[in-house]
Amino acid sequence: MILAGRAIVVDRDDVDTDVLYPGRYLNLLDPAEMVNYLFEGLDPGLRAELGGDTILVAGANFGTGSSRENVPLAMRTAGIRCVLAGSYARIFHRNCVNLGLPAIASPEAAAAARPGSQIRLDTATGEIDVDGARFATRPLHPMMLELVERGGLVPWVAGRLASGR
Repeated sequence: MILAGRAIVVDRDDVDTDVLYPGRYLNLLDPAEMVNYLFEGLDPGLRAELGGDTILVAGANFGTGSSRENVPLAMRTAGIRCVLAGSYARIFHRNCVNLGLPAIASPEAAAAARPGSQIRLDTATGEIDVDGARFATRPLHPMMLELVERGGLVPWVAGRLASGR
């Protein structure tokens, strides 16, 4: 799978899910409404930059803090195609996987990206291109690719149950 898009950069390490999506909005259930509060505690102006071609780029330990599924769900709904970071907090990464949002770790590629950079990721080979500079990371596991293609763990399981597999 090829993921390509324009970078929106959060040039910080240890970005907490509490600033990505503050707790006072956790009662919202509609992902389209959640998008209105994405980045609320970090930089609400980032929402104006989102689109269907967005690749969110961040530093190390991205998504630390509470295990808010709202964050990757709102990101995916807002048109973020994938997240490219130096590294991830374990639970945040797992939430991305479960919700079908690719979360790629590459400290070098993330450091090379600037706002508006053109990024291309080949999930099968692990090749990342940032404005013509090439980087390598581990390819996504085939199971992760299936989850992304199906829209996450719940649709994947529903499809398996429906097919009797």
